[in-house]
Amino acid sequence: MAVTLSVRRADYLNARDAAAVVALLDAYASDPAGGGEPLSDFVKANLVRELAARPQAYSVLAFDGEQAVGLVNCIEGFSSFKCKPLVNVHDVAVLASHRGRGIAEQMLAEAEQIAIQRGAVKMTLEVLSGNAPAVKLYQRIGYAGYQLDPAMGTAQFMQKWL
Repeated sequence: MAVTLSVRRADYLNARDAAAVVALLDAYASDPAGGGEPLSDFVKANLVRELAARPQAYSVLAFDGEQAVGLVNCIEGFSSFKCKPLVNVHDVAVLASHRGRGIAEQMLAEAEQIAIQRGAVKMTLEVLSGNAPAVKLYQRIGYAGYQLDPAMGTAQFMQKWL
């Protein structure tokens, strides 16, 4: 079946786009790669409003015809070493029914174009080491482990819940 794919920046004020952001993130969160638990009612009710309130946030959506099938959420940060913006790809989600069709790659290309328009010096992302298809995609499109001096090794992503 041919995919009639369209990829574009989400409009948080558009009800259809807002619903797609929540539904796709919820599907991702419910997937083992996203933690295996659906979003809370609080997140579902407030996510898009909170994203819209942050000018450093943007999302990219993919549609197969009228059906929303993919989401990338990005948050702009700042590179102190370059004194320029950077963009962190915070979420990459494609519905299970549409995986393996190049949708994530197309959404990431759009996210990258938006980052370039913002003057970003780099993009960052995190990926679970067990998500081999995602790791392979990210490496193929130019992402690599982060290091400053090879003698110091590569950076590790860490977190602390507050």
